[in-house]
Amino acid sequence: MTLTQPLRIGIIGTGSIGGFYGLLLARAGFDVHFLLRSEFDAVSRKGLQVDSQVHGALHLASVNAHRQAADMPPCDWLLVGAKTTSNAALAPLITQAAAPGARVVLLQNGLDVEEQLRPLLPESLHLLGGLCFVCLHRQAPGVVVHQAGGTVNLGYHSGPAVDQAARMALVEEGAALFAAAGIDGKAMPDLRQARWQKLVWNVPYNGLSVLLRAGTQALMADPHSRALIEALMEEVIGGAAACGVQMPDNYAQTLLAFTDALPDYWPSMYHDFAGQRPMELEVIYQRPLRAAQAAGCELPRIRTLYQSLAFIDRRRADAGPGLAGD
Repeated sequence: MTLTQPLRIGIIGTGSIGGFYGLLLARAGFDVHFLLRSEFDAVSRKGLQVDSQVHGALHLASVNAHRQAADMPPCDWLLVGAKTTSNAALAPLITQAAAPGARVVLLQNGLDVEEQLRPLLPESLHLLGGLCFVCLHRQAPGVVVHQAGGTVNLGYHSGPAVDQAARMALVEEGAALFAAAGIDGKAMPDLRQARWQKLVWNVPYNGLSVLLRAGTQALMADPHSRALIEALMEEVIGGAAACGVQMPDNYAQTLLAFTDALPDYWPSMYHDFAGQRPMELEVIYQRPLRAAQAAGCELPRIRTLYQSLAFIDRRRADAGPGLAGD
């Protein structure tokens, strides 16, 4: 599909995800506007920077930076890169920045992340989900380090598009938007399946990076942690099957091979833990566990991992600053 008219794109949450994709879209010639809070002054002064092992050193010197969503012009597409832990506060920001009939894409991990936002948004807005297969992290205000990947799997959640053909047309429009910026965008016919597929990677690597204080290379090199990763992957696949979601053949092995080829990567949950920010335990662990249990399927390894992480999260919150380095 070819995009034939100018589009205005808004980035809600200009951290690592929003900064990376927003910068690439702006460099491709799109009119991109960034909502920033704590990093507004730094980005307004120095611009956005991505140090990429794939694309090289990228710099967007002139950034359409906004401190308030109400100050943004109406955007045809809104890419939400904020963590799911802030979703309750996102609806007013999205509504203020959205053009009539805007497409809102939640570039977030986890299961059913759209469910909390949908009732709070105008019915006229299209809500989509985007699963980012990318290795990156925020190094400093306005500075993102990109190690590998970039693919975005897009699926339609809800909105005015009433039939599958109309929904897929919008999803393909979004995939073409990313493709125009040199990003591999894939149109997925089933958003729930796409979210379960991403969980196969997120469940083991995010949690174990925190629990074992290890990046992907160390986790993959040790036979015990590697076996645990594979067992957790198979458990996610079994939970998905119980919920009526089938994975591609040999999907766990495909993801293991993908991770073997990565540079050493510390997943986003580890960076949240190290930065003493809330971890996304509900959407990555609690919701899949509840969904599988409701379908009559227990996931004992995932439950143990979740319970360990929840203990760490509560203990850190009770103890205050300093525990992350212990």
